[in-house]
Amino acid sequence: MSVNSPNKTLLGTCLLLALAAPVAAAPATGETLKDWPRVTSAITPDAAIEARVQQILAQMTLAQKIGQMTQPEIKTITPAQVRQYYIGSVLNGGGSWPGMDKHASVADWLALADAYRAASLATDAATPIPVIWGTDAVHGHNNVYGATLFPHNIGLGAAGDAALIERIGEATARATRATGIDWVFAPTLAVAHDPRWGRTYESFSSDPARVREYARAYVKGAQGRFGDDGNVVATAKHYIGDGATEQGRDQGEARVDKATMVNVHGQGYYGALGEGVQTVMASFNSWNDRSGRVDYGKMHGNKALLTDALKEKMGFDGFVVSDWNGIAQVPGCRNDSCAQAINAGIDMVMVPDDWKAFIANTTAQVERGEIPMARIDDAVTRILRVKLRAGLFDHAPSDSRYAGDASAVQHRALARRAVSESLVLLKNQGSALPLRRDARVMVVGKSADSLSDQAGGWSLTWQGTENTNADFPHADSVLGALRAELGTRQVTYSADAAGLDPAQFDVVVAVVGETPYAETNGDILASDSVSHSRAYPQDLAVLRAAHATGKPVVTVYFSGRPMYVNDLLNLSQAFVAAWLPGTEGRGISDVLVAGKDGTPAHDFRGRLSFPWPGVPCPAPIDQPDATRPALFKLGYGLRYAAAGNVARLPEANPDNCGEVTTLPIFNRADTPPFSLHVAAGGVTQPLGNDLNATLRWPATTPVVQVRTVQVNTQQDAKEVTWLAPAQLIARSTSRRNLAALARNHGALQFDVQLVQRPGSPVKVTMQCGTGCEGGVDIAPLLARRAPGQKQTVTVPLACFAKQGVDLGAVEAPFVVSADKPFAAAFTHVRVSVDADKAEGAVPCP
Repeated sequence: MSVNSPNKTLLGTCLLLALAAPVAAAPATGETLKDWPRVTSAITPDAAIEARVQQILAQMTLAQKIGQMTQPEIKTITPAQVRQYYIGSVLNGGGSWPGMDKHASVADWLALADAYRAASLATDAATPIPVIWGTDAVHGHNNVYGATLFPHNIGLGAAGDAALIERIGEATARATRATGIDWVFAPTLAVAHDPRWGRTYESFSSDPARVREYARAYVKGAQGRFGDDGNVVATAKHYIGDGATEQGRDQGEARVDKATMVNVHGQGYYGALGEGVQTVMASFNSWNDRSGRVDYGKMHGNKALLTDALKEKMGFDGFVVSDWNGIAQVPGCRNDSCAQAINAGIDMVMVPDDWKAFIANTTAQVERGEIPMARIDDAVTRILRVKLRAGLFDHAPSDSRYAGDASAVQHRALARRAVSESLVLLKNQGSALPLRRDARVMVVGKSADSLSDQAGGWSLTWQGTENTNADFPHADSVLGALRAELGTRQVTYSADAAGLDPAQFDVVVAVVGETPYAETNGDILASDSVSHSRAYPQDLAVLRAAHATGKPVVTVYFSGRPMYVNDLLNLSQAFVAAWLPGTEGRGISDVLVAGKDGTPAHDFRGRLSFPWPGVPCPAPIDQPDATRPALFKLGYGLRYAAAGNVARLPEANPDNCGEVTTLPIFNRADTPPFSLHVAAGGVTQPLGNDLNATLRWPATTPVVQVRTVQVNTQQDAKEVTWLAPAQLIARSTSRRNLAALARNHGALQFDVQLVQRPGSPVKVTMQCGTGCEGGVDIAPLLARRAPGQKQTVTVPLACFAKQGVDLGAVEAPFVVSADKPFAAAFTHVRVSVDADKAEGAVPCP
């Protein structure tokens, strides 16, 4: 079934709108770009600044230059070290705060910013250079306790209001300056084409014209021309093609041709560069233009794009920053060493932990001639230029009129407006909405009183997990908003909708949706469906219980992407796509509740910025398939005056969307239905998804210590130190049948980085119930590795079967049993087909 008029195709008529936006030297309306265009920045070269850049550069030593190119994380560097190593920048990652205090005050943030700047100006350099602090302020100043969180980009895209985006950029900048930080890693300019991508909510739209329009608006609001002390340095990210990866895989490979990359995925950059954005962040993804027979490889090592296209053809004169340890993904590189990336055009390297080694290695590479001094000078020239343009030499963080002002991080009225404009009404059968002011409302659903679900990822913590309502002191949940609007006596709540008495209410408002996630953790496998109910069966159960009461059901749906929800739509009289609205739930009640005269007080304004799938296995947005049409087209959205009926929809819930090639178990976080535990003496302890905590368990006499580290990508591994006999276990909520995977030459695989060699057996086993366990000893394999080395361990499923494991009923597919002395980091745990003969596979005993 398809609803609404046909939408524009990405390379069709929407491109005409994108090309019509005013950018110097851009082609005329309707003309398709054949190459990267020259873009004239709104911030033009200044002779006085350029002269001062050259004067400072001429005085600098190699150590001072490389220090400027280095960006450590605040957890790993002190102000004294900023002074000692001439550090050019620091950052705080998601879930990193001053003193690692999640509730650090605005004053605490400002004090640390002032300390870093003072240290950077206390060096022995001929001209001391102020440090610049960068932060992921991606929907407001989202790392700061008490700050207003705006809707994520997908919701703002639905609002269709560029003026609103400019105001949000301005508000976010002022909030950031209140904490003394002067650089935001925003906006994200991805044109997402597959909702399986876990970062879809960071994309404004699948329409490149909308992305380009918003890029200009956000940069104008946040950065402007540095004429106000509320401005910050903005970042266009992630360059380029992060939303184009095959099957929506985060950090994967974009397999589009050059015409698509230039005309679709480049559009946001033309808008941002034209408005004068001063920094560009390189993307983790790679690009393989198969039709053009050019495999560009990883962006972080791609000179053709970072230098030739961005800096030379497009004329970008700011600086390029890498992403979190992104240089390590370039072949032949590590977290602490990558001459290729610097030579390709990376000017500042985000090296959160290994920054000292990076400085030493880069220094040696320059001295050996692997990195030309001209490339170092160019990078530092760009960094100095941006710092001078931004006025960092002239003003301390505490000089801003917003500095230290706790009220400056709150912009609730603006965010409330953004929420109300972002809501998209998909269905309104029988005018179930608006809610009458005298209606008795039963609110149900796990997300109704969950500010964590409402805010989503990148909210205080990186993944948006480990949060409670108490972590959002200036916020309203949907339940709280409805009670504030209608009164507590008229609004009751049942999270699970169990035992509802229909005589006690007139209408049900069900608030359900996805739970928080960020990059990688939010990815949906290509073999899995995008069915919401498959991932969250409890939400379907709540809707069924609500529907069974016979009262009208109004569903408010939180999600970071359009999902297959035909079953939920069928159970609802009204259905509202609310995206990830942030802290201001009253923006939802404003639109849902009628005015005092019974008519709508506020109309729905939002329109879909992505097509909505009508099947659980949809085609990628840029590869439409007539056999799998969208249910609601790009641009769909009802108003109160429009007929809101939607015919009963077909429902499907297939086991998969194609051949299952991998069963994921753990990668940075638990992959449901599996969860990591530690165990000893018959007692278990779940590890949870807190990426910042170090667990010593049990507290009285610890047998194991667990902390989060990086093996492949940011905070992706659990480093386990055995202090006594104990186990690391991945358990399922039910027994899993691995027989089909075994028939297809399946193997358990995981990446391990050795910390301390074992002194006794390290058994890797599977468990299938009481007394059912078997596996292999990998201690001999690990003993051949030096500490710090990483390898992928492969154990054929046949080995487990040979040791008595019932592969048709596995409840724990990954168990590591060991004793001291032994320590290692584990990640990317999975069962893969056609892997039992992988190089280095463990032989069956």
